[in-house]
Amino acid sequence: MENFMEHFWTRKIEDLKEALEANNFTVRIAADAAEARRQVLEEIVPAVKPATVSFGGSASVVGSGVYAALKELEGVEVLDTYEYSLPPAEMYERRRQALLVDLFVTGVNAVTTDGKLVNLDNIGNRTGAINFGPRHVVLLVGRNKICEDLDAAMLRVKSVAAPANAMRLDKKTPCVKSAVCMDCKSPDRICNVWTITEKCFPKGRVTVILVNQELGF
Repeated sequence: MENFMEHFWTRKIEDLKEALEANNFTVRIAADAAEARRQVLEEIVPAVKPATVSFGGSASVVGSGVYAALKELEGVEVLDTYEYSLPPAEMYERRRQALLVDLFVTGVNAVTTDGKLVNLDNIGNRTGAINFGPRHVVLLVGRNKICEDLDAAMLRVKSVAAPANAMRLDKKTPCVKSAVCMDCKSPDRICNVWTITEKCFPKGRVTVILVNQELGF
């Protein structure tokens, strides 16, 4: 078979779409990050008509260009939670207010083949918003986030996403040096809040864009 890996990922993503839809998520498929960005800007935003937009920490949102593009929207108030130069108290308050926006955009740490979202967060603003608060949520999910079951998803988070995020954020944790989760007690620890989202409620509130390429970590 020619292009067998393309066929493999297409089949895997189509199956995952069915599983997520069975769990009441709205699901879209994008061939790459550029297509995902186009869908957000040209289809989702016009349909939702958000007055306010914000973000959960996500390399996928930044890497896809969605973050930069949404910041340029006219007539939309953007509550920017990526301005890391802000004083901690102001950043914390901005993240609290982000729970009330019309459109919240972020990524996930892992998704199981039976359609469950698995996330591990620092203060819980990202995981909280995915599950309650914002009127609409969009999740950008690269194919590298797909895991066979909950055990594999949690292992992926601990062995890949968490150490990589700690490095990205320049944290002073053991995993920054070892690239392996040490279940540390560091003040800089970012692994504090687990969530497993089995179904979307209300139905369709969360839109998952499955991107047929590696995106984020």
